[in-house]
Amino acid sequence: MLETFPTSSIIAAVVVVLSLSILGYFAWKTLITSDLFQKGINLSQAKDYQGAEAAFRKVISLNSTNDVVRLFLGDVLNQQGQIEEATELFREVIRRSPKNPDAYLRLANILIQQEQEEEAKINLRQAKDLLQKQRQPEKAKKITELLDKMSDQSSKSIS
Repeated sequence: MLETFPTSSIIAAVVVVLSLSILGYFAWKTLITSDLFQKGINLSQAKDYQGAEAAFRKVISLNSTNDVVRLFLGDVLNQQGQIEEATELFREVIRRSPKNPDAYLRLANILIQQEQEEEAKINLRQAKDLLQKQRQPEKAKKITELLDKMSDQSSKSIS
């Protein structure tokens, strides 16, 4: 019985050390990712879109599941005139996270810039529906107002 006690203590110690090491790794990775994300936001606000793009791409390389970073990267690409890549990023976020109204709004913005009004309206309606379901009535109301303006402009241009 005395022999099993030291073995079980060693196993327990190894498990604890291994668990702490894994926890430390993830804490370090989160800190690095958070710092890079903030750097990307700061560079974007300073209109250093290339620097922001590099920071956001690095965050995605460290954490490939972060859709918020993809949205910001899409915004930065749009600012640089890389419309096709930004559009694809927004579509990718919609595929990965179909209940994310921000992705629909950003895609609609690009579609409006490209004068693809009907597809933009579809995305705006989807965003509005999601915002209503997520109990964000003020944002949904703003989208409704935008859709109404777009409809008014369309009917005036037809007349």
